[in-house]
Amino acid sequence: MGLKDRITEDMKAAMRAREADRLGAIRMLLAAIKQKEVDERIEVDDPAVVAIVERLIKQRKDSIEQFGKAGRTDLVDKETAELRLLQGYLPQALSEAEVAAAIDAAIAEVLGAAAPGTANALGPSSMGKVMALLKPRLAGRADMAKVSGLVKARIAG
Repeated sequence: MGLKDRITEDMKAAMRAREADRLGAIRMLLAAIKQKEVDERIEVDDPAVVAIVERLIKQRKDSIEQFGKAGRTDLVDKETAELRLLQGYLPQALSEAEVAAAIDAAIAEVLGAAAPGTANALGPSSMGKVMALLKPRLAGRADMAKVSGLVKARIAG
């Protein structure tokens, strides 16, 4: 069963259980998926659904921060509940060791692809190449902002 089908089944279960808050959050996710399908005239696959979920998670985190600053605990609670639900649709997160291993492999690939006769030193220009390799491999399984920081530290160090 694909991720989109799983989300649809979860919506049906929430309807049967009369869980209004959960149902609303799932419908919001399905609406975002449908919007992407309509806008791009495609049928989304699991990686595209994961990208949508990640975007919605980022929005929830930003909203929680803003509502927290404004003292709106009612809205913070609502957004936090939606955030937890959305995180349930992401693949299993990688451990720090697995992320470090993926970073090392990507750096080795970039160094291996360097033009013959050039110094195989990593510089700031390598950052984009390494991140381009890592993004599809780690999407949905690691916080890409943290990964970016780790890559930057690894290249600088």
